[in-house]
Amino acid sequence: MMKALIAMSGGVDSSVAAMRMKEAGWECIGCTMKLYESEDAAGETGRPETRTADRTCCSLDDTEDARSVAYRLGMPYYVFNYTREFRQEVIGRFIDAYEAGVTPNPCIDCNRYMKFGKLYDQARVLGCDAIVTGHYARIRLENGRWQLLKAADPSKDQSYVLYSLTQEQLAHTRFPLGELTKTEVRAMAEQAGFVNADKPDSQDICFVPDGDYGAVIAARSAHVPVPGDFVDQDGHVLGRHRGIIHYTIGQRRGLGLPFPERTYVVRIDPAANTVVLGPHEALMQTRVKVKEINWISGEAPREPFRCEAKLRYRQPAKSALCVPDGSESLELRFDEPQRAVTPGQAAVLYDGDIVLGGGIIC
Repeated sequence: MMKALIAMSGGVDSSVAAMRMKEAGWECIGCTMKLYESEDAAGETGRPETRTADRTCCSLDDTEDARSVAYRLGMPYYVFNYTREFRQEVIGRFIDAYEAGVTPNPCIDCNRYMKFGKLYDQARVLGCDAIVTGHYARIRLENGRWQLLKAADPSKDQSYVLYSLTQEQLAHTRFPLGELTKTEVRAMAEQAGFVNADKPDSQDICFVPDGDYGAVIAARSAHVPVPGDFVDQDGHVLGRHRGIIHYTIGQRRGLGLPFPERTYVVRIDPAANTVVLGPHEALMQTRVKVKEINWISGEAPREPFRCEAKLRYRQPAKSALCVPDGSESLELRFDEPQRAVTPGQAAVLYDGDIVLGGGIIC
């Protein structure tokens, strides 16, 4: 019998994923990753945030919900402590990015380094043939190559945050929800009597439950944010900012300065400790440089090719010409200008439903 390690967050998606694997005849082991201590999720005052139950994942209640479902399914269940690794690979990278003036996506890092890194390794130690998550995406084998595809339900597709998966990982991963809608998943959970059938989806970054990432950085970093100048595109000083960690490209609110017309953050210069402001037109660009590319096929294209690309998780994919520059970098030349292209975020390439790969905007 094939054996699977099920990553169970306590939410309805991973619970139904576990049930579907059991129904498919797999021997299943449920597990939850303990990823952070309460002090890692500081609110505005630097104190542990308590308002997490309906906003994030990984709380004590989530663990108990996952344990309840595993017990109901007759699965062994474990909690693996990865707080040290999460602090280093996810929270640490998050802080380093903001201090460097770029905007990270910690969910991508969590998938890359934790679920399909540490937990994937744990599955091998336990003799499992596959790791299973509740992601909405699909995997298929085509002409001897594993492919990652968008979910059948476009409103729930999570392929964007999975672009770093390799051929080896795809061969040993299952996404049982890829063909389902959220409505179908909730109906299955309710019919099965799961305690979390009506549980709201998590909304926030798990270690930033109140949305104040600046407070988390201040609480966890040895570096104190240094105020500097807001400048216009010609270098004229417009006012003072609170420290570059508090700003991101495209931001308009929270600048603390009066302007006769809408003004946005258009660039951050960490070397000069300046935040450059400008009009909406200054946010638009057609050419985007991307680094640290993962090609899911395992082979980097040598010639330019047409594709669609997403620069944000919730953004529709847009048509572009991809111009490779070696195996680990490329330039995207969009047919239409793109707004607020943000260094540190991911650019993910698609051929229809197929995820070709992706990398980090620079």
